[in-house]
Amino acid sequence: MKIKILRFLLILLGLLGFGALAAAGLFAWLNKYNGQIESSGEKRRYLLYVPKSYDPTRPVPLVITIHGFAQWPAHQMSISHWNDLADEFGFIVVYPMGTRFPLRWRTYTQPGMEDGPEREVQFISDLIDKLEGEYNIDPARIYANGLSNGGGMSFLLACKLSERIAAIGTVAGAYATPWSECDPTRPVPLIAFHGDSDPIVPYQGGKQSRFDTTFPSIPDWIQMYAQRNACAGEPLDLPVSDTVSGVRYTSCSQDAEVVFYTIQGGGHTWPGGEPIPEWIAGYTTPDINATRVMWEFFSNYALLP
Repeated sequence: MKIKILRFLLILLGLLGFGALAAAGLFAWLNKYNGQIESSGEKRRYLLYVPKSYDPTRPVPLVITIHGFAQWPAHQMSISHWNDLADEFGFIVVYPMGTRFPLRWRTYTQPGMEDGPEREVQFISDLIDKLEGEYNIDPARIYANGLSNGGGMSFLLACKLSERIAAIGTVAGAYATPWSECDPTRPVPLIAFHGDSDPIVPYQGGKQSRFDTTFPSIPDWIQMYAQRNACAGEPLDLPVSDTVSGVRYTSCSQDAEVVFYTIQGGGHTWPGGEPIPEWIAGYTTPDINATRVMWEFFSNYALLP
């Protein structure tokens, strides 16, 4: 319980931008990693999980799951429970680490960091190379997903690394990469989750005082993604519960479908995952398990040879 409280305190301090020294101390104590690599002249770190069932004679999928702003790999592991599914289905999971403090992903061009997005994409590509050299990973079944800023990073990978990423998933995604900078070599399937009461990345979009960016309307952004995947016709309804509804865009180019779940009253949280206190990020619904639903979606896709 004490560790959870400290985790929540760090998130709060990071999101509010206060207590830098205190947050740095907590971060140094809580953050952990078990691998590192040099990419674009930077030391980059990651947390890797390999299930006990791993058989080096059999190719296995790789799931890349990306933490949000002011969060870190071990926290993403804790809230998403991806390791549980890795044990159940036999895939490898890696939790890459962002840069700076609080940790974040450079998903759009900023003054003084014009090459930021390119460095982030290169890091993930280099990380895939490293893991493919150490484990028998199926290159056709590599998937990316993330929370908030990590969801925005997953979108950046769909834009810039579509030849290696079979499908992506986002939760409370902070989509800052402009469409003008999104030029995939193939349409990438997407599954997304967003709460309509998200206090950090507003469901209806707009300016966020904590960040120097204006967020798009999430339903409009999803519709644009489906249009870019050349999905035809009206989306199909996916009723889940009284508080969770979904739509599926079908008849898309190369079958790259787009699925979007809205959580009524949901906050900036991982549905079905480890809750973050409501006074920090809003309500965490138990009515849908984003990780499990995401894996079911990913399982339908593999890159063509």
